Amino acid sequence: MYNSKITGLGYYVPENVVTNNDLKEFMDTSDEWIQERTGIKERRWINPKTGDTTAVMGAKAARIAIDRAGLTKDDIDFIVFATLSPDMYFPGGGVQVQEMLDMPTIGALDVRNQCSGFIYAMSVSDQFIKTGMYKNILVIGAENHSGGLERSTRGRNVTVIFGDGAGAAVLSRTEEERKGILSSHLHSEGKHAKELVLEGPSTQRWVPEILEENDPEDVSYYPYMNGQFVFKHAIGRFSEAIVEGLEANNLQKDDIDMLIPHQANLRIAQFIQKKFQLSDDQVYNNIMKYGNTTAASVIIALTEAWELGKIKDNDLVVLAAFGSGFTWGSVIIRW
Repeated sequence: MYNSKITGLGYYVPENVVTNNDLKEFMDTSDEWIQERTGIKERRWINPKTGDTTAVMGAKAARIAIDRAGLTKDDIDFIVFATLSPDMYFPGGGVQVQEMLDMPTIGALDVRNQCSGFIYAMSVSDQFIKTGMYKNILVIGAENHSGGLERSTRGRNVTVIFGDGAGAAVLSRTEEERKGILSSHLHSEGKHAKELVLEGPSTQRWVPEILEENDPEDVSYYPYMNGQFVFKHAIGRFSEAIVEGLEANNLQKDDIDMLIPHQANLRIAQFIQKKFQLSDDQVYNNIMKYGNTTAASVIIALTEAWELGKIKDNDLVVLAAFGSGFTWGSVIIRW
């Protein structure tokens, strides 16, 4: 079997910066309140006039990643696109990127695992490469949260957290035995599905019913999060996924050179950092600038860390995420 390694990275975020103080224009909040609870100072929200969408941002990030991999769009064999905010209910973003980049008629797979979406997408792509089916796979995580947030005091607890953006990686075949993705570990626990959820519209309660009721108090089509419940579970599952990945490769926490956690809440990342006794140089966080970009957060942070020279050849890089579903997982990489 082959191994797979990251050969190209790229990310794109909208130019429109929305600070915590900007949010005060339409909700009762403050910069201090948001920073204390989340660590977020600002986020990027799409300006609709720019034409950016989930797929458009994904394509922009993909172009950068493909170029940095030293490849062309014709070298890509398959697309895996992770998002919870596709441009359309169907089809998904993968086929849109295939068209936007004028690629051959390669396969495109959409992954709907929310905050752990990029982890799942990397794991799936790794399996395709390990078995020899594909040589180069484009893996994308992209989100347009701002188009679906409730911009009012009622929606404050969720709306202040989320931002827009996209990241992409090119995963390529390698015959180096101890380089690239060493292992991936995926989990789910559906009994907590409604603790972090967007229930409607859905096929159980479709648009005609919602329109007929015309209920101004109906919030089923906005995201809901039981924040304290999610926080409590995230801390435990993050740790479990990291330990599982290390043990599978006979590694210790001291072997970690860079941990890239999903950017859900800075307090979660700090708790994990303290638990594993990692220094500031061993963990990369950028939630302060971008908020929680869900499926895009890990790949945006990974790309930034690499661009800043914080990830070097032969480093042990750990990616970990937890989110809606609940789903969680980790990817262990020898750079």
